[in-house]
Amino acid sequence: MVEARYTTLLDGLELPVRLGIHPHELAAPQRVRLSVRMTVAYPQPVANDRIEEVLDYDFVREGVHAMARERRFALQETLCDAVAALCLRDERVIEVVVRSVKPDVYPDAAVGCEVVRGR
Repeated sequence: MVEARYTTLLDGLELPVRLGIHPHELAAPQRVRLSVRMTVAYPQPVANDRIEEVLDYDFVREGVHAMARERRFALQETLCDAVAALCLRDERVIEVVVRSVKPDVYPDAAVGCEVVRGR
């Protein structure tokens, strides 16, 4: 059996998230930009050009939207870890890199966090 690895990306997902520790951050959700990079292993290279052969990244996008609706996060680190755990629910994902960015914190810079998790 020949293992085939692919990188699946969900890049630049922008959504309102209840995130932060400061009083002004507690008042309302703020804009967060997320990028997810998953290394996915399959038993063989994709041959039939069918979605059933690969990871369908809809579950990541939908899961992140659900988290943003249902949960409050104090730290970007916690948010990134939660997204990484979501991705690793699929056994084919062997490593995931999650980056979150709050683009509106400072007028001259965005602030963010990146985590790498694997099996």
